[in-house]
Amino acid sequence: MIYLGVGANLPSAKFLSPRETLEAAMADLGKLGVVSVGVSRWYESAPVPLSDQPWYVNAVYRVETDHNAATLLAKLHSMEDEYGRVRGVVNAARVIDLDLLDFRGEVRDRSDGPNLPHPRLHERAFVLYPLRDLAPDWRHPVSGATIDSLVAALDPDQTVRLLGSDG
Repeated sequence: MIYLGVGANLPSAKFLSPRETLEAAMADLGKLGVVSVGVSRWYESAPVPLSDQPWYVNAVYRVETDHNAATLLAKLHSMEDEYGRVRGVVNAARVIDLDLLDFRGEVRDRSDGPNLPHPRLHERAFVLYPLRDLAPDWRHPVSGATIDSLVAALDPDQTVRLLGSDG
């Protein structure tokens, strides 16, 4: 399975809400050979690290593609650019963030293509809660830890809550 984390906390030029932007981007990825086959519930989360930024909207998608991990990551970055993501300050507010979380359980470091699994996914409530919705039996490809044990080990300062149906 391939899992993508999606998040945003600013409206884009085309859409009123971060969720609308993320849903449109995921639909557009279908035109690039990346097909969504499942999506978690939607969450809102406090910025990490805590700041006065707006809260984020997050979900996890399960996708299928014939692309390899490096090509998929390049397509995700291209989609971010198309939707107005400006890279600059780390952890800055953003109109879109598309992360490759897990690519069929592969383990790699940067010298061998994209970092897999995503190097911070096990530390982020805004990734683990939606991933657990979608894949309750998922295990971390490096540590073998269950998703429930990773959630239990989260820093209690990370705040996530289910997003209402209108978000």
